[in-house]
Amino acid sequence: YFFQGEDGRVIFTIPYEKDFTLIGTTDVDHSDLAQQPFCSEEEKDYLLAFASSYFRTRVQRTDIVASFSGVRPLYNDGAINASAATRDYFLRLDDENDIPLINIFGGKITTYRKLAESVMQALSPFFSNMSGSWTAGVPLPGGDFPVNGFEQLLSDIEDKYPFLPDGVAWRLARAYGTDTWVILGEAQSLDDLGEDFGAGVYAAELNWSIEHEWVSSAEDFVWRRTRRGLLLSAYQVTKINNYVRLNHVKLTT
Repeated sequence: YFFQGEDGRVIFTIPYEKDFTLIGTTDVDHSDLAQQPFCSEEEKDYLLAFASSYFRTRVQRTDIVASFSGVRPLYNDGAINASAATRDYFLRLDDENDIPLINIFGGKITTYRKLAESVMQALSPFFSNMSGSWTAGVPLPGGDFPVNGFEQLLSDIEDKYPFLPDGVAWRLARAYGTDTWVILGEAQSLDDLGEDFGAGVYAAELNWSIEHEWVSSAEDFVWRRTRRGLLLSAYQVTKINNYVRLNHVKLTT
């Protein structure tokens, strides 16, 4: 859902990980790159008041379970503020002495494939053997199923692995797609998936993430990739971290 405020800005509220609602975002200049970005108290108050003006029940500070912030590099297109600046990327090619150097300004993860193709196209005059664009017809890892085929994939996974607790098959299919078959393999029971770390996380998934997605810490796994940190206790996160640290070298060498 998108809401517009009296200040002209727009925020969104998204049903998130089944049990939560994601509310954002704000646009605040971040001039000191040495400073870790964080959601300030003022930003929290702003978002709570903004969302509450639309919700039937007001959102309180006590409703916040987690927050995160990041720095988005925006191309300076002369906009009067960050909210008005373009979210598109801009490429600058320098080819002094026929040695190409590309600088990328702006961009976002949802268009990273298009950005990568634009970079390759800009470099193509310097590399005569370069092939043409190909990513438009190639799915992301685990995405080799029809656009409307998620429910069928989920049903097939649940049929083969009926021992999975409620919600686990849905989460794995949503996160890994057809790679779920590889993660679960020939498991016949929960014991075959290895240690249970809580919130539907088993060693089999961690092993996959370490070996194929280069997870190297619990923070990487529970926040950047799966958001299981919303449900796991500090003790459980520590156990995951110890497991990842112990097995990272074994599975990646």
